[in-house]
Amino acid sequence: MDTPAAPHLPSFLAAIDWQQPWLKPFRTLGWQLTASADWRGALNALALARDIRNYLGLPIRFVEQAELPAATAYEAFIGSSGKVPTRDNLHDFLNALIWLSFPSIKAQLNALQAAELAKAGTLSGSSKPRGAARDAVTIFDENAALLLVRDNAAGQALIAVLRNHLWQEAFLEQRDMFGGDAEVWLFGHALLEKLVRPYKAITAHTLVISVPAHVFSLTEDARRIWIDQHVAADLEQQGAPVRRLTPLPVLGVPGWACVQDSDFYADATVFRPKRAG
Repeated sequence: MDTPAAPHLPSFLAAIDWQQPWLKPFRTLGWQLTASADWRGALNALALARDIRNYLGLPIRFVEQAELPAATAYEAFIGSSGKVPTRDNLHDFLNALIWLSFPSIKAQLNALQAAELAKAGTLSGSSKPRGAARDAVTIFDENAALLLVRDNAAGQALIAVLRNHLWQEAFLEQRDMFGGDAEVWLFGHALLEKLVRPYKAITAHTLVISVPAHVFSLTEDARRIWIDQHVAADLEQQGAPVRRLTPLPVLGVPGWACVQDSDFYADATVFRPKRAG
């Protein structure tokens, strides 16, 4: 059943269509948050109820942007205080939504950012170059998708065609795999923001995860928790995985656009062939 937007909602929240298929894992939470007259208060109530903490064990709280000291880097402030500066806009609301949904991944990304800031000898919001490692964390944080694929021969074949940009083979010939043997979960909050007003060319940096068969039999909430713990452990061991990410035009995911015929996937401006070499 569709839940109508509350009349008090600011326009940036009212713009979210929680019925979109890519928002299914966030739908119940989204409705809960936007039913409140105080969306930031609702975020904090849920963060408290779920005992969400940063990598130092500090409780996560979503605060006004004004609480961020002018000379302090955003990531360093979250690490040292547990407070996430959250402006009244779509981008920051969706960032908070991901904190509530994937707290272990978000905490680990913050830990990686803090480590790079410490290595650079600065915790300030200076204009120094971010460096490759911090850029990698930012790309993952802002634009990542997570593709779960059953760990069997068919799953490995699907991964191979996706990595080789054989889009019609992946999304048309093997479309029946999606939903039962393959599943896309969006993570990047900037990616989610783009999809509030979707357009065909939106492309995610995608981490492919081969998963045991039993994961697909878990409830959606249990699957989310499994993803959160698995990816956080991967990030802790290997750092932000930019070199392992593969592009994925997200509206190509079966069922995520109204018309997905061969002509749709033949659009080489979106479904680009793999570059040689």
